[in-house]
Amino acid sequence: MKRTATLAASLLTLLAATAPAHAETPYGQGLDHCAGTEAGGLACHFDLPPGTYDVTVTLGGDTAGATAVTGETRRALLAETPTAAGERVRRSFTVDVRDPEGEPTGPTGTPGLDLLLTGPAPRVAALRVTPAPAADRLFLVGDSTVCDQPGDPYTGWGQRLPAHLGRGTAVANHADSGESTVTFLANPALFDRVEAELRPGDPVLIQLAHNDKQTDAATYRANLTTLVERVRARGGEPVLVTPIVRRWFNADGTLDNGTALLVNGLGVDHPAEIRALATTLSTPLIDLTALTRARVEELGPEASKALYLTAEKRDNTHTSVRGATEYAALVAAELKARGLLPERAFR
Repeated sequence: MKRTATLAASLLTLLAATAPAHAETPYGQGLDHCAGTEAGGLACHFDLPPGTYDVTVTLGGDTAGATAVTGETRRALLAETPTAAGERVRRSFTVDVRDPEGEPTGPTGTPGLDLLLTGPAPRVAALRVTPAPAADRLFLVGDSTVCDQPGDPYTGWGQRLPAHLGRGTAVANHADSGESTVTFLANPALFDRVEAELRPGDPVLIQLAHNDKQTDAATYRANLTTLVERVRARGGEPVLVTPIVRRWFNADGTLDNGTALLVNGLGVDHPAEIRALATTLSTPLIDLTALTRARVEELGPEASKALYLTAEKRDNTHTSVRGATEYAALVAAELKARGLLPERAFR
């Protein structure tokens, strides 16, 4: 208890001071947990145990700036925020700190909370971190198209979702590369951990399909049903999510084919199975297949390359930062429109 009290007291201390008028720095002074980076940003580390934490940043300086915040394994926490010369703006968000910090079966990462403040002209006047054990959490269950990808240019849409949420709601992204409905249930590091951490009312978004390449229809339905029922047994709120499309065009410029629309080698139409199961189980549905198909077809064969890693990796399944950012915005809009998160959760 003494350690907890000491930690809370230290976190409640405001880490800020005013720079001398004749020698402005981009970051302000007194940010004791932070250091400048070679790229011109600011890297901050807090030695904290796993949990949820509120972060408040005061942005601005004597000259105009533009600052964004990422954290842990490349999670987008605050979109690029402009400040005029002499202006100060305060922004807050909540972070889920866990171990490992990114993919459940990936690299362990750095213990504690890591924040990176970057942008064309970062200006940070103050920074405060406080424990938030009662914060709401939005859980993500998924594969490599959703997860906190450790290395650029790969980026999952779940990695960009936190930037849409304000203080009080953290994204707990338990998606993991290479996982199917079969493996997510079989590995104790995956769904068992999600299940153990759930509290009544926690929403759980479930997007698993890309790696169910040889899963038959009956098994696929049974696995998704198990995930939904186990979430409900803990008092959570399951939400089924159809998978993002692969960028695989027909000659006529449409994506009306099994590769693009996630029909597996056994002929199982994953989006169709998910839609039907959502109706059967009375589970909310986010039809991300339909939403991403519309976006990719709207852009067309050439412009849509920017959403995926087509140019960098000849990869038409995994998204770029831009693609993940756009797809996260689609998910956020659905969460808001369907009332799956309260209005106060959104930035």
